[in-house]
Amino acid sequence: MSKNIVSKLMVHLILIAVVISMLMPFIWMILTSFKTTTEATQLDPFVLFPAQWRLDAYSEVMRNTNFPILYFNTFVLVAFRVICGLLFSAMAAYAFARLEFPGRDFLFGLVLFQMMIPSQIFIVPQYLMVDSMGMRNTLFALVFPGLVSAFGTFLLRQFFMGLPKSLEESALLDGANVGQTFFSIMLPLAKSGMVALGIFTALFAFKELMWPLIINTQADMATLSSALSKIQGAYTVNYPQLMAASVLSIWPMVVIYAFFQRQFIQGIATTGGKL
Repeated sequence: MSKNIVSKLMVHLILIAVVISMLMPFIWMILTSFKTTTEATQLDPFVLFPAQWRLDAYSEVMRNTNFPILYFNTFVLVAFRVICGLLFSAMAAYAFARLEFPGRDFLFGLVLFQMMIPSQIFIVPQYLMVDSMGMRNTLFALVFPGLVSAFGTFLLRQFFMGLPKSLEESALLDGANVGQTFFSIMLPLAKSGMVALGIFTALFAFKELMWPLIINTQADMATLSSALSKIQGAYTVNYPQLMAASVLSIWPMVVIYAFFQRQFIQGIATTGGKL
């Protein structure tokens, strides 16, 4: 009995230590946003709290950065990538899972091959495609790489393959065509997979940095992540302002996580991935 108590206590202590180590960067970020530049750059590791709680960094960042525009651009990016990614990936996944057509396995192999290649390799051709359409520095340019997701196609294909074929056979006997079967029967049954995919798509779109930084150079077309990377001087970094901007940037996802915590956990458990 005593051994079980000791083992449980050790497990809880380890978990508490892990949680604290993961929360410390966020705590340091929040506390630094209320400090002066001198306090933020001093070398004393035992001074964690600011001597005086100041809002100067927040007021300076909000005056120099157009956060309403950044929020709008970021939310448009997330919304369209989730909607387009779910819709087009679901249609492609259903075709690969259920429909018989020449070259199906070969084309799905190309999808799997794309998942094995680092996404940075596609930045140059995607940039040239957007530039040839004259769509640089637009909201469409932000959404373009996420219109279809190879990972989403693979994930939803596995869901569709796990559904019984008798459902489609019954729909066919009732006179339903392929489109009606997909939208009315198969798509609602893949709801759990689509929720998981939507969560991951939203997270990846929200924190994406390289593509918005390259394709949209105008300040009014930037996202939160790309604008945050530019809040630093040429020779020095104002850490309180940088941390204040970080706090103002992450709160939307914190609020979303607070409301959809169960779906986040289910998404990780469903896909076996990590954030």
